[in-house]
Amino acid sequence: MFEKLYDENETAKVRFIGFTTNDTRYDFGIVYTSMFFGKPLVICMQTNRVTLLGPDDIENTQHLRDIFRLRSSEEAEDLAQFLKFLVPAAPLHVEYE
Repeated sequence: MFEKLYDENETAKVRFIGFTTNDTRYDFGIVYTSMFFGKPLVICMQTNRVTLLGPDDIENTQHLRDIFRLRSSEEAEDLAQFLKFLVPAAPLHVEYE
């Protein structure tokens, strides 16, 4: 037996973006949605790692390093700098009542 928690349909904006730094190539899919408190779903195509990211999460470079299995703090800093332009400020709204 199960209890359905939610079943929502939404037309979401999806962006696919690839970029390089001096040492690394990145390929991401970003799903912008009104679900999950407005945080976009960020998918790393190389590692198949997925996470919800808001502006506060991007500031935590150790979190980025852990989630996306980055090799160094410098990679995490580079990724954070890039993602700042792609992740909007999360709107404050009631997700669950």
